[in-house]
Amino acid sequence: MNTLPLPLDGITVVAVEQAVAAPFATRQLADLGARVIKVERPDGGDFARGYDTAARGLASHFVWCNRGKESLAVDLKDPRGLAVVRELVAGADVFVQNLAQGAAARLGLDAASLCAAHPRLVAVDISGYGADGPYAHRRAYDMLVQCEAGLVSVTGTADRPVKAGIPAADIAAAMYAFSGVLAALLRRANTGRGGPVEVSMLDALAEWMGHPLHQGTHGSAPPARTGLAHSVIAPYDAYATADGEQVLLSVQNDREWRRLAEQVLCRPELADDPDFATNAARTANRERTDEAVGRGLAGLTGREALAGLEAAGIACARLNTVADVAAHPQLAARDRWREVGTPVGPLRALLPPITLPGSEEAQMGAVPALGEHTDALLRALGMTDEQTSVLRRDGVIV
Repeated sequence: MNTLPLPLDGITVVAVEQAVAAPFATRQLADLGARVIKVERPDGGDFARGYDTAARGLASHFVWCNRGKESLAVDLKDPRGLAVVRELVAGADVFVQNLAQGAAARLGLDAASLCAAHPRLVAVDISGYGADGPYAHRRAYDMLVQCEAGLVSVTGTADRPVKAGIPAADIAAAMYAFSGVLAALLRRANTGRGGPVEVSMLDALAEWMGHPLHQGTHGSAPPARTGLAHSVIAPYDAYATADGEQVLLSVQNDREWRRLAEQVLCRPELADDPDFATNAARTANRERTDEAVGRGLAGLTGREALAGLEAAGIACARLNTVADVAAHPQLAARDRWREVGTPVGPLRALLPPITLPGSEEAQMGAVPALGEHTDALLRALGMTDEQTSVLRRDGVIV
């Protein structure tokens, strides 16, 4: 049986990108076979390169979002640098940018302008709050958008709201940009025309707020912050075991509660007690419910608790640390880890979640050094060594 090529093999993407939202979107395209040319500033490049040095001296965000790309370091404020990027865009299938609101339009690199000049191009504008409206020109860092979208209001404990521990607004925008590109490429295959794609971080994360929004705007109060617990289901929380582990469990219906009471807690009387027999009763008596479950699990080790819950058909999990995830037996058993090349040597990274059986494996290329591919890209455009030397001397490229 012949192996199918990756679905974006032959697609070229030019990205004027920074931080997380656009780079994470274009990394998905690179993983699926696209050639991604990342345009960076000569004076330090994508500022995410400087977020930290946690990945053996490299920034963890940058390593995560930028594998498999070619780095072109060029000054877009210099007409000669802008001309280089325009020439690359003219031969590309996709263009992606997430510059500050209005900056791309001033350079003529906004989606509307580019698609008018290149009808087959798919051009993506990623912004914080959209191209118009009273928030259009506000700064839109991930934490700020998490707050504006209301995510923080439903995350945390009753006493304190907290932001998500990952950049949820950036990731949401990235994945809608990624799917928008795929949809636009499919339309181009049918019509011959690409077209603009617009994604805002606020729109993306507000969509992810779907059930709290529906709950809170149709006559009910929005869900309360309950930490690891659930606002309308009990028991649904983490419980300590005898060896200090934290085991999470979720009882979805009253049949499961009966099995939990009889087979794990060894308190069969709780199954028919009117204070616990129904989910509504358990939720109304949440403290007593949690106390009963906590007492039952406190005499078991984490391993014993998980084994008992599994045997009883109760949904359960460990409260894993990041180190636990890195050593997760399921990821190891499914061979999900690979090594990715970087300027400091190979680093371990997960295969992307999209698996295409029968196709080539995801294209997990190296993380580029700043300007690593500048000379090769300029030579491919027909520029001589003398011309590139002048641009380098003038600080237009690195």
